Amino acid sequence: MSRGPDATPAVPLRPRTIVVLAAATAVGLVIFGWPLVMTEGFIQVDHVPIALGLVLSLVLVVLLVALADGGIGVKAVALLGLLSAVGVVLRPLAGGTAGIETVFLPLVLGGRVLGPGFGFALGSTTLFASALLTGGVGPWLPYQMLAASWVAMGAGLLPRGVRGRWEVAMLAGYAVIASVGYGLAMNFSFWPFQLGLGTELSFVPGAATGENIHRFLVYAVTTSLVWEIGRAITTVVGIVVIGPLVLATLRRGASQVGFAPAPAAVERHADGEHADTPNTRSGGRSDP
Repeated sequence: MSRGPDATPAVPLRPRTIVVLAAATAVGLVIFGWPLVMTEGFIQVDHVPIALGLVLSLVLVVLLVALADGGIGVKAVALLGLLSAVGVVLRPLAGGTAGIETVFLPLVLGGRVLGPGFGFALGSTTLFASALLTGGVGPWLPYQMLAASWVAMGAGLLPRGVRGRWEVAMLAGYAVIASVGYGLAMNFSFWPFQLGLGTELSFVPGAATGENIHRFLVYAVTTSLVWEIGRAITTVVGIVVIGPLVLATLRRGASQVGFAPAPAAVERHADGEHADTPNTRSGGRSDP
């Protein structure tokens, strides 16, 4: 039985890795969603250094667990560094003007090819390195890192067997959802602090969850919808125009370092033909 082109991700989801990723996501949801469960008082941004420490620790734990399980090696770390560097270079090109976020391209395409575990690490390392390079370290950074990690991880969780035009269409649709979701998450990270407590759109400590969600959604639509639309359009256009080429390049590179079968060999197997040469993976093994 032949395996799909992405059957061996850069960070395989072994049981401990799955547990760590689930825990990281749960902690991230708490970091973002605390206003919905807070009953009294008003927390200031003093908790941000703690949140940043948690995010960095979670990324490090994901990598260490994958390393301990034999699921990540020098080649995967090198790919992580390379794609993070690409994201660092692309991000300042647009600067987020009108929501244009070129950094989403390597996150979505890298997560798609190299898997959700790799994507989670890629999102955080890209945003962290970019912040250090551009002086963008601030209260928003841990939230950006988590949201970007979810964007790349989500791309890695999309159905693996879709290829060709359907894959581009799927990634474009995902890019729209991820772009809007990223914007909403980032809005949620500073909405409780930005308006204070005296406006009709302000966060109300102790209010019903539905009331605060309504206030937040009105706030998000009126203040940042154009940025979400710009981000979605930019990412979709990038995926449609250069996505197929980047996907093919990433898959070819992943195959060469042993993360996935070579595309030609996969096509021969899928057609039921005998491959002239076995697809050699790391360690001299060949795929059935």
